[in-house]
Amino acid sequence: MESVRRVIALIIKEFLTLFKDPKSRTVVIGPPLIQLVLFGYAATFDLTNIPYAYEDLSRSVESRELLSGLSGSPYFRLVGEVRGEEAIREIIDSRKVGFVLRIGQTFARDLRAGRDAPVQALLDGRNSNTAGIIGNYLGNVVSRYNALRLQRAGRASPSILVSRIYYNENALSRDFFVPGIVGLIAMVVTLLVTALSVAREREHGTFDQLLVTPLSPIGILIGKAAPGLIIGLSEATLILLAAVYWFEVPLRGNVGLLYLGLFFFIFAAVGVGLMISSLSVTMQQALLGSFLFLMPAVLLSGFATPIANMATVVQWITLINPLRYVLVLIRGVFIENSPTYVLLMQVWPLALIGLACMALAVVMFRNRIY
Repeated sequence: MESVRRVIALIIKEFLTLFKDPKSRTVVIGPPLIQLVLFGYAATFDLTNIPYAYEDLSRSVESRELLSGLSGSPYFRLVGEVRGEEAIREIIDSRKVGFVLRIGQTFARDLRAGRDAPVQALLDGRNSNTAGIIGNYLGNVVSRYNALRLQRAGRASPSILVSRIYYNENALSRDFFVPGIVGLIAMVVTLLVTALSVAREREHGTFDQLLVTPLSPIGILIGKAAPGLIIGLSEATLILLAAVYWFEVPLRGNVGLLYLGLFFFIFAAVGVGLMISSLSVTMQQALLGSFLFLMPAVLLSGFATPIANMATVVQWITLINPLRYVLVLIRGVFIENSPTYVLLMQVWPLALIGLACMALAVVMFRNRIY
């Protein structure tokens, strides 16, 4: 009972130290807010208001009808008309437009004769992803134009693909990114708070004082780990509430399983943070060690790029990355309302990784003390 009181006293001391130190307060409060705003509003694959220009050499009713399909679309914004290859090259080089639509002189004549009447789209390919999305949008506009002309001519419309999107009905990137921020921010905050805990004691010269207290090494470790676990779960809860009530991302699945997975995930992050803290002599080393771990963890998590597209060797490496599993779990709860057995397939690897990380942290911490 006395040992429990000592551990609780150390936990309280850790919280007081954390929130009285301006640098530590910044670590807990600043990064989560910044990342929430950046990923919630800036990280998106959706394109709207795409600037474009056109060159209409046909000057016909048909060409004006095609151009009206662009101007009436919510995806495009007309910048103006250009004439000649030099003007087209200049407006694309200056990044004033994302593409230029070029309609040839024989466009209307070919259509009336029943021949193919191609139009040319000159895309800015410096960002290949953006260029591909613009090409898809243009294809949809042209397909609708062709279907309309065939209907007017009394002929059957060509087969047009009608898509229905499951889970993310409006195809919003925000519904994909924001749930992932829950795991990302929880890991960042937990890792930084825990990694700085022991390093702060060494830098301030109070670590030796901590060792002569009646606390055992395990008690010290628990006292250092508990604040990170509590803060990580609190940050995750805050982002969950922001995702549901601010960004209006639908939460469809089992919240209890979500928190079970988050607990083991943050438990693993605490273990990694304590390992980094055990190896660090100064707070600066702890910060560098944390970011050295965070960058590969995020890249190999499937946060932005699918793991299936990675090389086979890299896919094997991702199996020891706890962020990989928690992202599948969170998105499964938010977007898919996945069955319980599917979510549990992500929970047990998190539990194994968490126990392994904490066991390694205990070994490294004891070796560092003795």
